[in-house]
Amino acid sequence: MQKQTTLGVIVGNRGFFPDHLALSGRETTLKVLAEEGIKTVALTPEDTPYGSIESLEDARKCADLFKQHRDQIDGVVVTLPNFGDERAISNALRWANLDVPVLVQAYPDEPAKMSIQDRRDSFCGKMSACNNLRQYGLKYSLTTSHTVDPESAEFRADLAQFAATCRVVSGLKNTRLGAIGARPAAFNTVRYSEKLLERAGISVETLDLSEVFGRAERLGGDDAGLKAKLEQIREYVPTDGIPVEALDKMARFGVVVDNWMQEAELAATAVQCWTSMQEYYGVVPCTLMSIMSNSLLPSACETDIAGVVGMYVMALASGKPSAIVDWNNNYGDDPDKCVIFHCSNLPKDIFVDKPIGSDDIPVMDYQEIIAGTVGKENTFGTVVGRVRADPFTYCRVSTDDLNGKMAAYVGEGELTNDPLQTFGGFGVARIPNLQKLLRYICEEGFEHHVAVNLSQYADAVNEALSNYLGWDVYYHH
Repeated sequence: MQKQTTLGVIVGNRGFFPDHLALSGRETTLKVLAEEGIKTVALTPEDTPYGSIESLEDARKCADLFKQHRDQIDGVVVTLPNFGDERAISNALRWANLDVPVLVQAYPDEPAKMSIQDRRDSFCGKMSACNNLRQYGLKYSLTTSHTVDPESAEFRADLAQFAATCRVVSGLKNTRLGAIGARPAAFNTVRYSEKLLERAGISVETLDLSEVFGRAERLGGDDAGLKAKLEQIREYVPTDGIPVEALDKMARFGVVVDNWMQEAELAATAVQCWTSMQEYYGVVPCTLMSIMSNSLLPSACETDIAGVVGMYVMALASGKPSAIVDWNNNYGDDPDKCVIFHCSNLPKDIFVDKPIGSDDIPVMDYQEIIAGTVGKENTFGTVVGRVRADPFTYCRVSTDDLNGKMAAYVGEGELTNDPLQTFGGFGVARIPNLQKLLRYICEEGFEHHVAVNLSQYADAVNEALSNYLGWDVYYHH
């Protein structure tokens, strides 16, 4: 379940502009935030004149209030109903020292209300506020239009993106990820630097596959957790034709991983999904990974830790499950379309949902690609189906070891209903100027894996990773 966003609110004011605008502006802004499901922390008219800030004393009161709620505040909205005092705004943010995203919004003037009693001058005041924030070394975000009515659809869309940015920045602080098993030998492409991730505030906890197998085999047949996991698997996707022994092994594996994640306080995992597991344990973990991703605990294939960061980022932004897929095939001769595919551990909620018996419904099956190598009987557990036709965001995070930095790319596209007959989890994606994106991926040496999410939060993800976290991000438009 997605955490409710809490924003601090600063109402700017300047005495020789109409004070009544500060009061009405505060009420309007707080009303809109509440309507959008956002909790707020703000000064009241009992704390300072009109609940706004203008003086040094006002700024101190605001900073003290924010510090009291440091653990709750995900971001700050600076609203300018009139010109506002740029020094008070910058001082309040500096002294609060929250290290969270800041959105600067300015009210628009109305041509019929430009007298001394109603003139706002927020258009100008926003420039002064941003100038001072920049001087203070404080990072901030802007609305799409320079001035915007908080009650407008445009501002509400800006607010949704900003709240998503806040969730990403907050969610990545002190994040802990789990790497289960070694990287498959054939997958040099998913190498990553734990040290660069650690510097970015992301820790990696490791667990050897042998430890998982050992713990799984020691579980008693009457274990309550084992029974619950087996029931969860059967309720999650149709398992017709899947051997009971394979389902039991999956459930055991799932119990061990669930327990380890809770003990180690992990937000996401990446798993050595082949071929060691099939050779020495006898199943694929795809359904278990699908269940985790569907529960907003992303899980990536082939021990792709950097890839699961992208999955986690978009799950934070959207509150919806992410999948990791391959940029896998061209789609005919259309330069802006391609096939995305995995074999698969895609979360159930992104698949086409049709009645039982349809070829498109997600079902459990065996892993066709490696069955010829390790035997079909050792590869049960994939989740097979077609991804829904919906707008989506894609994101790839990578550790650029050669340059010592975090790198990523992000963009948006749409999944289509174009005909395609294949196996695994798949879909056809349309991305404007796809050839430019593919060239960028190859020139910069990014991995063939990419995280996808059936939402459109590329603006938010780009703002979080580039502006606030300082990563090197390419935003494909």
